[in-house]
Amino acid sequence: MKKAEDLRSARWFAPDNLRGFGHRSRIMQMGYAPADWAGKPIIAIINTWSDINPCHAHFKTRVEDVKRGVLQAGGFPLELPALSLSENFVKPTTMLYRNMLAMETEELIRSHPVDGVVLMGGCDKTTPGLLLGAISAGLPAIYIPAGPMLRGNWHGKVLGSGSDAWKFWDDRRAGIISDQDWQGVEGGIARSHGHCMTMGTASTMTGVAEAIGMTLPGASSIPAPDANHIRMCSASGRRIVEMVWEDMVPRQILTRGAFDNAVTVAMAMGCSTNAVIHMIAMARRAGHDLTLDDFDRASRKVPVIANVRPTGDKYLMEDFFYAGGLPALMRKLGSLLSLDERTVNGRTLGENIQDAACHNDDVIRDTDNPIYPEGALAVLKGNLSTEGCVIKPCAMESRLMKHIGRAIVFDDYPSLKEVIDSDDFDVTADDILILRNAGPQGGPGMPEWGMLPIPGKLVKQGVRDMLRISDARMSGTSYGACILHVSPEAFVGGTLAFVHTGDQIAVDVAERKLDLLVSADELERRRQQWTPPERKFERGYGWMFAQHILQADKGCDFDYLETSFGRSPGEPAIY
Repeated sequence: MKKAEDLRSARWFAPDNLRGFGHRSRIMQMGYAPADWAGKPIIAIINTWSDINPCHAHFKTRVEDVKRGVLQAGGFPLELPALSLSENFVKPTTMLYRNMLAMETEELIRSHPVDGVVLMGGCDKTTPGLLLGAISAGLPAIYIPAGPMLRGNWHGKVLGSGSDAWKFWDDRRAGIISDQDWQGVEGGIARSHGHCMTMGTASTMTGVAEAIGMTLPGASSIPAPDANHIRMCSASGRRIVEMVWEDMVPRQILTRGAFDNAVTVAMAMGCSTNAVIHMIAMARRAGHDLTLDDFDRASRKVPVIANVRPTGDKYLMEDFFYAGGLPALMRKLGSLLSLDERTVNGRTLGENIQDAACHNDDVIRDTDNPIYPEGALAVLKGNLSTEGCVIKPCAMESRLMKHIGRAIVFDDYPSLKEVIDSDDFDVTADDILILRNAGPQGGPGMPEWGMLPIPGKLVKQGVRDMLRISDARMSGTSYGACILHVSPEAFVGGTLAFVHTGDQIAVDVAERKLDLLVSADELERRRQQWTPPERKFERGYGWMFAQHILQADKGCDFDYLETSFGRSPGEPAIY
């Protein structure tokens, strides 16, 4: 156990010298007295609230609940605002700025006189961004998920974020619903603060944060407006003070076993494809070489048991919470998990879930009655993606699991938009749409363009799925036969850059294969004729991003931020 004189903040406030005088006088300038901070853990609360982030709208008041908990436990809370990363509004994509939040989080922690940190996030990229920074900073840390919003509703129908937006948009394109109906969907699909209530990237990543042990048990499933969420925030504030005295830091929690658990849980949840990139980045920060192959191995043995859209056909995160939430799901996974892993509350995962009960076996299925018998994702490899790409078999039409089709290639998203709804577009449901130059560098930032729209003429014929391939990502709320994260990306000379319209492409999900059916000699000829695209950034953060971003199969971290860059796993990077 630490003593007061061992606190990191004491280096700022305890010394009887001119520097200590400056620190004490300036904190007193804000109205604080020595009784507020002296001998107490100072807790940073990194808050990603902003006026334009609906997922975090409640954080403006929830931070006061966290502060209350910190004060109750004898700590001194200090709120530090951070980049908000609103998925709905930031262009071209929040993925471009995930690493900026990670860097800001790390520097906020290590540059300020704090002993521990509470991380407040939930909107898609905030969870991995905050955790990446906290892992590298190495101080005691606990994560507070924003929580899912309430179910959507329109004309008595339950609506789910994203998933129903795509569905009704296709219906509108097909002339099935009116403008007035569309406006009703707009007003009914998002009824409260909180992140998407489908099993999109937000719910997946907050679930991952719980599975790796960085949240209090059950925290990731609580709906944002629920009073349980307020109590969880205060409890997290109390617990972080205890963690400081115990000197419980992320490297003690984030073992390889913890990340293996997270992969297993993600598969069972019917996770977002985006989770693969974020989890690989987080594991590599913690010193573990998590790879696409680890996800594919898990997908072969872990069934999808969370009946939550878009993988499930009926329920949303509010129902998942009422059914028992993530603790109930993890208990049903049983021996598929490593139950001895330590979590932020000081107990093991097994101890946390030993009494977890499931209250609805249709929402959280038993492993012998799954939604889908294998995991949520599959990793494909072949000459079209030598380092791997991902697909979500549980959310696609089975007829496309093994398919050979004609490629129709688009070099950028505007070119696709120009023709996608044209009645003259030469396309059939058996063709394979390709969008390239939309990866980490090509996008830039790997936007969520991977769920390419079904061509308008096919929508009108009733087609709702076809094969689509890109080096982009897609929303975790999306569905369909979308092959994503093709690595290496086209922009840096991956094989995707050399596909021509009219080429034949073979997809075999069961065999995990993705191949361009041209000869090796022809492929090499095209490679020699290829001219790399011009870089898209000339200054600032974007220039730095382009120089140092890793490919999707490596987690899209910056090369100089990985653990292997200059220091050992878990070594605190603090002043």
